[in-house]
Amino acid sequence: MFGIVRPCRHRLGEALGVQWTAHLCGLCLALRKDHGQFARIVTNYDGLLISVLTEAQAGKIPGGWRTAGPCPLRGMRTASVAQGEGARLAAAVSLVLAAAKVHDHVADRDGLLARRPVALAARRVAAGWARAGERGGAAVGFDTAVLVDAVDRQTGLEVLAGPGTPILAVTEPTETATAAAFAHTAVLAGRPGNAAPLAEAGRLFGRLAHLLDAVEDQDADAQSGAWNPLTVTGTSLADARRLADDAVHGIRLALRDVEFSDAALAHRLLVHELRASVDRAFGTAGCTHAPQAAGPYAPPGGPGAPLPPGPPRRDRRGLLAGCAVWMGLACTCQMCCGTFEDPWSRERRDGLCSQCDCSDCGDCSGCCDCCNCCGDGCDCCDCGCDC
Repeated sequence: MFGIVRPCRHRLGEALGVQWTAHLCGLCLALRKDHGQFARIVTNYDGLLISVLTEAQAGKIPGGWRTAGPCPLRGMRTASVAQGEGARLAAAVSLVLAAAKVHDHVADRDGLLARRPVALAARRVAAGWARAGERGGAAVGFDTAVLVDAVDRQTGLEVLAGPGTPILAVTEPTETATAAAFAHTAVLAGRPGNAAPLAEAGRLFGRLAHLLDAVEDQDADAQSGAWNPLTVTGTSLADARRLADDAVHGIRLALRDVEFSDAALAHRLLVHELRASVDRAFGTAGCTHAPQAAGPYAPPGGPGAPLPPGPPRRDRRGLLAGCAVWMGLACTCQMCCGTFEDPWSRERRDGLCSQCDCSDCGDCSGCCDCCNCCGDGCDCCDCGCDC
């Protein structure tokens, strides 16, 4: 559930980084407040875009942010977090779509969900999330039925799809769902004139999310025999890349017709970071802040070369013990940021906030060079080098 928009804090800069974190924490806390502690595990990068878009249109309003208490995510420090209808809508949408994702994994018998007891428990959790999302959506005037209908149609389309089926016929339900969610932010912000262009931006974002998810999972799906829209329809990577690039371009054009009070963060995420997401999915970008960064060839054991994998751990936890540890990690948000020990294998894992894309931002010039690359004359990177 990480999402496709995984921004690099180096590119965001200090000011936008603070805003982005405020919306991420706001979504997490809205889930906890309205739907319980366990619901926080559906926090995801793409969901917070709903909160970002709402605030970008309405502007900062009194009571729109609050000081949250200490949290393990922030090293037990307090922080200002976004709250209000935008965060509640983001929570509702995240819950409904997470429920659909769980049902999909159960149907595919993925991993532990192939075991009947685990599958039954997962179905109950997903059903609870779906009901909670429906209540949360109704509280902010959003009918989640459009999301549920999209999920139902998705299943039918996948059954009927085959070689030669247009890939856009498969992505249509996702497009419809995200278009409705994006458009409702205009209602919450009191800018009904923005609904049409935001629906278009949301439609293309849904298309892009579906395509990039398919591209990133294609190899793994082939090995496991799982259903993949690109493989089933015979869509080439070249065609998928063309559609992805067109979607990014279309989102940028649609956002030009939206009236914002402060567009900096929304523009940064939906224009610049989406382009980076496409590059990452298709393997055309690397991260200059990690040892595995693209660059000159490093011989085995040389500087910058990845360390060879160690022997597998022999002290793996059992199913029940691992589930208990997983619950503890989820409830304390340690699976979101920083590092944590895998509940079953005990291997070190990077959390949600570490799954960012840092391509092309190894120094100040790399960050600033992209400030105006969209042709809008924008200045949204806030990298502090007066570009």
